[in-house]
Amino acid sequence: MIENKKKPNPIDIHVGSRIRLRRTMLGMSQEKLGESLGITFQQIQKYEKGTNRVGASRLQNIASILNVPVSFFFEDAPGEHQTEQGGFAEANSSSYVVDFLSSSEGLQLNRAFVKITDPKIRRKLIDLVKSLADESETE
Repeated sequence: MIENKKKPNPIDIHVGSRIRLRRTMLGMSQEKLGESLGITFQQIQKYEKGTNRVGASRLQNIASILNVPVSFFFEDAPGEHQTEQGGFAEANSSSYVVDFLSSSEGLQLNRAFVKITDPKIRRKLIDLVKSLADESETE
């Protein structure tokens, strides 16, 4: 039996989701990324869904445009072996960060936070968020 519809490889899906994560963190549209690469936004959509596999040279270009190392796209990839040094706790904490940054609130907070240039104000904001989190735990 020949299947016409092949399921995307889990690694391709993961790499695509990391491309989308970084692109949205930067506030860049699919169209803008596509223009930078000389391809259509539809092709970017296919990469981000994992429908189309991203070639090595294209992934290098995407990494350059999105200002991340190529390894960024493979962090927490499915099937990665967990070592005693890395452990599952570390993998879970980084996937929590990815989930947070993939949310609308996480993106908004991240974008606003990086615009604050004064380190003292950043520290105060972190302290405020921590105190609010502590308050909600005690209620």
